[in-house]
Amino acid sequence: MNLNFKELKKELLFLPLGGSGEIGMNLNLYHYKGKWLIVDMGIGFADNHFPGVEIIVPNINFLIEKRKNIVGIILTHAHEDHIGGVPYLWPEVQAPIYTNNFTATILKAKLNEYGLNGRTPINILKNNNKIDIGPFNIELISITHSILENNGIMIRTDAGNIFHTGDWKIDENPTLGELTDEKRLKELGKEGILAMIGDSTNIFNEGRSGSEGDLEKSLTDLISECKKGMVVVTTFASNAARLYSIAKAAKKAKRRVALTGRSLWRMYRAARDCSYLNDIDEFLDEKGIQGLSREEILIISTGCQGESLAAVSKLANNSHQFLKLIPGDTIIFSSKIIPGNDRKIFDLFNKFCKMGVEVLTERDHFVHVSGHPGQEEVAMMYKYLKPKIAVPVHGEAVHIHAHAKFARQNGCKHSIEITNGEVLKLSEKGPEKIGQVEAGYILIDGESLIDEASPIIRSRRKIRDNGTIFVTIALLPKGKRSEILQAYVSATGLLDKTGDRELIKTIEEEIVALSVNNEISSEIEKQVINLVKKIIKKELNKFPEIAVHIIKKL
Repeated sequence: MNLNFKELKKELLFLPLGGSGEIGMNLNLYHYKGKWLIVDMGIGFADNHFPGVEIIVPNINFLIEKRKNIVGIILTHAHEDHIGGVPYLWPEVQAPIYTNNFTATILKAKLNEYGLNGRTPINILKNNNKIDIGPFNIELISITHSILENNGIMIRTDAGNIFHTGDWKIDENPTLGELTDEKRLKELGKEGILAMIGDSTNIFNEGRSGSEGDLEKSLTDLISECKKGMVVVTTFASNAARLYSIAKAAKKAKRRVALTGRSLWRMYRAARDCSYLNDIDEFLDEKGIQGLSREEILIISTGCQGESLAAVSKLANNSHQFLKLIPGDTIIFSSKIIPGNDRKIFDLFNKFCKMGVEVLTERDHFVHVSGHPGQEEVAMMYKYLKPKIAVPVHGEAVHIHAHAKFARQNGCKHSIEITNGEVLKLSEKGPEKIGQVEAGYILIDGESLIDEASPIIRSRRKIRDNGTIFVTIALLPKGKRSEILQAYVSATGLLDKTGDRELIKTIEEEIVALSVNNEISSEIEKQVINLVKKIIKKELNKFPEIAVHIIKKL
């Protein structure tokens, strides 16, 4: 459906381009009086559908068309799935950024790596202060999460108020940073909320997400029980409160803390720059632990999700430049086993067990609490805000569906399920889907940005699943007819050069025997490809990528 946004100028619209259909890659748009406000600009992580690609970002072709009417970008917090897309996408929209001090500190360091720091205008907002950004009146509200200075956003317009939760939980003892401002949330509910755009990540989890303060006690007990060897704790690098909890637990166990992993150091320095973590001993680097016994050392490491280049994978493969685990050491995975990463994580568990290293995980110990709300907390939010409309986001289809039902069960008059690219009109009459815009993924392929439908990716899938055949032919043009003098075939990932020599020879002979009626390269290439396809289909029932190179003899 083609939408004329000039005719919709006065309407209050919500449009997700990322994060509604997957967990991660958050990018949400609000429209009013012809202007657009962006909330978050995150990345996602590619699966096997995109071979050779690790990072994906939302397709913002629609947004590029509207760039003159974009009034700003608000970032709720510093997790990669909310700010990681800025270096890739900001140059396309070039709108001013608004966020809190900690998120700005992390973002500036990130932009500096891409040569964008100083070019990108970043405005620091304080909690509960109101600011007009175009036709939107904005107020940041403190809500706890697994990162410092996380915010929900009150978006006021003449057509109604929207509360955008971002990622959140209600932690009554977060150990570091501010509490959720429950008093202010209740006040906003009394002011009136037309719609709540809400996190769906843990909607299947009954009860509450758990407190960082309670986890600190558990980690203290576990680390104190490790009497022999070195202790390694791996966790999400962005969770400064977890670093704080681990550091306090280590001190009680009389161990010095060292960090390994660049992202941990980045987060640690940003936290200290913003006056956090100043009441604990400074962390050491890997060289700083020299001279200490193994029983005096605790290492905090990156790589809890099995990332191949992270420090934990290097420890598991005995390839870390400075550290080596030995029998009697302990590694604690203070993190969630995220679905999709299971195989990589369990591979690490197995490698450490074979090394004689004790492995402690969420499966059998209290080593992690989530940063997202369980059902009890979600119900509390609906009770505080009393929105007329619930729009679940930050989830796959099953999460969004369950959240929509849960919202109705908790007193919300209207709830609606939405996916990336759908345009939602918000009004007192309720929500209405009024159209669809272009959405999807852009792939970060090395230094290049390519579309998810790129033939490059299709070829990679084909090569991965079926192998590839390279055919080189020597061609002798003879007027209207040409003769193939020689053919050479190699079949990487499909045929063995020695074991399948007879089949390779047969293919080469049949290519040479082809009757070539002209010397047009594209036609000859098509003939050769069709012949090879036919042989491979018959012999192997495979469908490889086939490339033909023609050398013309004069």
